[in-house]
Amino acid sequence: MTEHIVQLPNPDGSLLLREWDHRINNELNSAIYAVSAKAVRSDCVAVKAALLDVVDLLHQCADVHRALRMPDQGRLADAASYLQQVCFAITKYRLDCLAIRVLYSADDLRLEGGRCWKLGLIVSELLTNVARHVKFDAELPELRVKLMLAGNVVKCGVSDNGSAPELIRRGRGLTIVGELASNLGGCVHTSCAAEGCSFLLTFPLSEAEQRGAGATHDVLKRRKMGRPSTVGGGKVGQPGTATGGRRW
Repeated sequence: MTEHIVQLPNPDGSLLLREWDHRINNELNSAIYAVSAKAVRSDCVAVKAALLDVVDLLHQCADVHRALRMPDQGRLADAASYLQQVCFAITKYRLDCLAIRVLYSADDLRLEGGRCWKLGLIVSELLTNVARHVKFDAELPELRVKLMLAGNVVKCGVSDNGSAPELIRRGRGLTIVGELASNLGGCVHTSCAAEGCSFLLTFPLSEAEQRGAGATHDVLKRRKMGRPSTVGGGKVGQPGTATGGRRW
């Protein structure tokens, strides 16, 4: 008896990623339910409060996981909004407890879903790296995340006003960051000084992203000139706008 295994078309590996996302989501929900049940059954006020703190932490972890889901690969994603949600989720989960505030600003930018997701992973890892290793002597510990579009090149900077305890070593996290940047066709430059450390990711727009950027530029130009913009007889919707100096 011969068995035939049908291979489903999945050239980009998105099916595996969706399955992995589904499994992680289920595990987090199971953990939240289990700890919540323990808190409800506990008669000790201190134990109940501690377990509820764990539940809150698990919810925040789940929020980060949801924020980092890959956008739809069939269309261009709003990278500014996507990255804003990632920064907000990580701030609540990792940075608020360290009293580190995050300043976020972004140009209007559309990226392919998979590439937008990789950008989010890079920024997530850089923010996590700061939370783990950087020491802050300033009264107001601060992180800045800035997403910019310069011609056909995307620039994303992550900087802090702290100090690393030693020279930055290329551990597993930064190695992954470098590989993701390379996959985007770009690279990451690192700079450390007395006033803080900074990472600058640069990568070029793809052809589809360049066309999207050109269309957005035309819409904004017509709107600035006071002319209505239409596509197929319908009014074009307001494109995503920059988020300037957003603090958390």
